[in-house]
Amino acid sequence: MKDTSTGRLYGVGLGPGDPDLMTLRAVRAIGEADVIAYHSARHGRSIARSIAAAHLRPDHIEEPLVYPVTTETTDHPGGYRGALEEFYEKAAARLAAHLDAGRTVAVLAEGDPMFYGSYMHMHKRLADRYATEVIPGVTSVSAAAARLGTPLVEGEEILTILPGTLPEEELTARLAATDTAVVMKLGRTFPAVRGAFEASGRLTEARYVERATMAGERTGDLADIDPASVPYFSVAVLPSRIDAPRPSGQPGSGEVAVVGTGPAGPLWLTPETRGALAAADALVGYTTYLDRVPVRPGQARHGSDNKVESERAEFALDLARRGHRVAVVSGGDPGVFAMATAVLEVASQEEYAEIPVRVLPGVTAANAAAARAGAPLGHDYATISLSDRLKPWEIIAERLRAAASADLVLALYNPGSKSRTWQVAKARDLLLEHRSPDTPVVLARDVGGATESVRTVRLADVDPAEVDMRTLLIVGSSQTRWVRRGERDQGIVWTPRRYPEPAEPSA
Repeated sequence: MKDTSTGRLYGVGLGPGDPDLMTLRAVRAIGEADVIAYHSARHGRSIARSIAAAHLRPDHIEEPLVYPVTTETTDHPGGYRGALEEFYEKAAARLAAHLDAGRTVAVLAEGDPMFYGSYMHMHKRLADRYATEVIPGVTSVSAAAARLGTPLVEGEEILTILPGTLPEEELTARLAATDTAVVMKLGRTFPAVRGAFEASGRLTEARYVERATMAGERTGDLADIDPASVPYFSVAVLPSRIDAPRPSGQPGSGEVAVVGTGPAGPLWLTPETRGALAAADALVGYTTYLDRVPVRPGQARHGSDNKVESERAEFALDLARRGHRVAVVSGGDPGVFAMATAVLEVASQEEYAEIPVRVLPGVTAANAAAARAGAPLGHDYATISLSDRLKPWEIIAERLRAAASADLVLALYNPGSKSRTWQVAKARDLLLEHRSPDTPVVLARDVGGATESVRTVRLADVDPAEVDMRTLLIVGSSQTRWVRRGERDQGIVWTPRRYPEPAEPSA
């Protein structure tokens, strides 16, 4: 319950550094305050106070909140975090004493009070007890974009804001996956941040801003910055890609990335594939899979039928030879009954030998279906396509018999289509020669899509009429279990990792 007889608390955003960027409301709040509080390091200098200095009066009560530690180590029994928590508690108590006495307290905060700011630690401890107003300020992110004079984010682009204190691998993944980004808290983290930009393939796009709008401001290309010269008050920026010059379109600068989009929409993309799709200036693929990728300004899209893999691969490599960065879009994993083989086969021809080709993995249909059902692929399994468009049915039947006799779980791709209606029945009957009629079979259709359906039936009850090209079958081994967990449960399917020991011969 907030006490209306006590003083008022202000969290005052001061903007990025230039006093002229303070808002009128911030100036008015400082004028209304009896107490001015601000954080500082042990040297006593406060950037927040220096920004607001022109608006402080001699009768203001000043409360410098001096951090016990900043980046150095501490012998506090709770470690670094414990030392700060104790400091925040004591600082909040000092401010509460003023508020209880009926004084209005303004806590100064560089940038915006709720954006990586120290004020929020006071807010969490005091705002539930005292009348409080938070006054937003211009963030360092907005200031950096303004000083670079480059759009930060446009249209449907996604902006990611990252602390440079994250592990380098995590930064790399985040930078690879996003459209635009700002990495804050540099200083000693700069070498790892730079490494993350380089590993994600984004270093050539990255810009650097130091002390935006303050004295000593510096901007430049991130790749050219000396790590030893980087202060804490600096940011790394990936500006908008829309209308930005791309390094493609020149002979020798092109490449092909074969990208696996997983079984359905954006939830199944990896950070690496997101990055490759965003970086490409041309997308090539089966139209159904291209439709899963968001449309981006300036990015060409070349869709085609699903039966022209070689022609599609050649087209993509020709674009790359002309200097384009091409993403060949494939469903699932591109190396599993998909486009990677077609692209690499054409890329092996002499005229394409100098074109870089990368294959980026994706979640396979088998893995997605297995996860929905439980863990049917928990032990050894074989993956077989039932399509006889590219190999004779006799070969398929031979492989089914071999896998079945070896007691492998089977993931069956491409089981049926409008023109192939008999293969599922043939496969079922063949497998029944080796498996119990009660063997669980997972029928997974459109996993991750709007019409997803995953259910389990006995092998003897598999109905070919329920299977189409969008269905994947997982046929259990002799050890696969189908268990119901409660009355409402549809059942889970799992294959134990431990296989029974063979029985010893009797004496």
